Amino acid sequence: MATKLYVGNLSFDATQTDLEKLFAQVGTVESVNIITDKFSGQSRGFGFVEMASPAEAQAAIERFDGYDLKGRALKVNEARPQGERSGGRSDSGGRRERRW
Repeated sequence: MATKLYVGNLSFDATQTDLEKLFAQVGTVESVNIITDKFSGQSRGFGFVEMASPAEAQAAIERFDGYDLKGRALKVNEARPQGERSGGRSDSGGRRERRW
């Protein structure tokens, strides 16, 4: 069963290939996805790496959390499902609705 990891504090110069080569040092990388701005295409400084097993994912966390990649200390932990994140916008998109 594959395990998805969150990788934060990425250099804007880091590529998917950079992450794949790095994480392959501890196991089988199923996928890599660096999140980009939908308008500019610029990296948003974080991404996700999916490892083939929970044991490989744990090894990646232990080895690469705090690891210096292109001058930035990576933040690596297990990704949380989208529904569990805190903060962000409300259902109304931050706008207050008027009720007449």
